[in-house]
Amino acid sequence: MFTVRSHVQAMKLLLTCEHATNAIPSQYAYLFETHHEVLETHEGFDPGAFDLFKSLETLADARYYQKVGRLLIETNRSLHHPSLFSRFSTKLEQSEKNSIIATYYTPYRSQVENMIRNFQQDNHVVLHVSVHSFTPVLNSLERNCDIGILYDPGIPLEKQWCVQFKSLLNQKSAYRIRSNYPYLGKADGFTTYLRKRFPENYLGVEIEINQKFVNSNLMDGRVKKLLFDCIEKSIKKAP
Repeated sequence: MFTVRSHVQAMKLLLTCEHATNAIPSQYAYLFETHHEVLETHEGFDPGAFDLFKSLETLADARYYQKVGRLLIETNRSLHHPSLFSRFSTKLEQSEKNSIIATYYTPYRSQVENMIRNFQQDNHVVLHVSVHSFTPVLNSLERNCDIGILYDPGIPLEKQWCVQFKSLLNQKSAYRIRSNYPYLGKADGFTTYLRKRFPENYLGVEIEINQKFVNSNLMDGRVKKLLFDCIEKSIKKAP
């Protein structure tokens, strides 16, 4: 059974989607004049992630999604990360990059951080579920996974919730559920940053859905319902 410290009140679910869209502000459209097609690929956004995010909204106590595409700035990376700006936007002058950070990156991350702080000030534990999707094949290698659960196994509460959540998914489906795949939960990312900012009563979990479901009815039906039901049950089990 999932447990938290006795002084903590009910769990609050914070839902985010960092790669919801491929939208590029008009002043930067020229960067993609000869590369419009890339915006429609997994390099430009996470297909299916925003649809899943919207299907989970009614469970959330707070919800945020990034409204500009990752090919302008990668909101799920730290400021020092070499992939903060894409192969298209990295050519911009530093002054322009600073403007993009101030206009799109910092406000998004700050509002999420402020909400966590507000919840914790009211003695709540925060479950942050960040919704993503991944391409079925990368560099000619097939990813052997349907749903990935990314977390830091060195954080007991986070591991406990994710083990319970994975167990529920396995009980209710025959999908291939994997922990810390296709990426490591401890790798550079928004949840990794937030764990350092909030070392207590914060659980940062990334859910990764295989994009093979996007062009099928499964993303509209079975997968969404499965995740909704299991997240809801996991929250209710938490005191």
